Amino acid sequence: MAVHHTHAPRLTLRPAAGRPLEQPTSVVAGLAAGARLTIGAVFLWAFLDKTFGLGYATRRAGAWVEGGSPTRGFLSHVSAGPFQTTFHHWAGQAWADWMFMLGLLGIGLAFAGGVGLRIAATGGTLLLALMWAAEWPPARHLAGGAASGSTNPVADYHLVYALLLILLAAVGAGDCWGLGRRWAALPIVRNHAWLR
Repeated sequence: MAVHHTHAPRLTLRPAAGRPLEQPTSVVAGLAAGARLTIGAVFLWAFLDKTFGLGYATRRAGAWVEGGSPTRGFLSHVSAGPFQTTFHHWAGQAWADWMFMLGLLGIGLAFAGGVGLRIAATGGTLLLALMWAAEWPPARHLAGGAASGSTNPVADYHLVYALLLILLAAVGAGDCWGLGRRWAALPIVRNHAWLR
């Protein structure tokens, strides 16, 4: 049985004057690059705020550089789900602080620069899965009986961010407005596609 490939006609966007706008692939690449830079900024901002206490989620007194723990506040207050005890044990541990902060920094830099997106997407998805488990959106009530405030038992921002990380890595979003092409040209990256 022969397989015949048909090619769809190329879509060209035209403004009212009838001149071609940009090719759709350029538009999509630009949107992917914008999403990549935005998600990179989300992770980098979290790193900077927790490190220096910029006064948003972290006050100066609680900053990592001031001796604060980036994990203690969040993990010690986990009050729903089957992993409460585990997260309470991890709260404030030096290894947990370092892993969390290096994860935020690495994911943020990778997506901001457009390099190592596959590794960063994998690490970011793991980090977001742990954060999802710590918040435990399926819970209707917290351990003390109060309402959890969860608005959706499954799909929350952790899932959306994780899917976005995976999608951006899969489409090679680092090639537009990033260092993705230069990174991919390095011999070690050419020989090990998982580094892409």
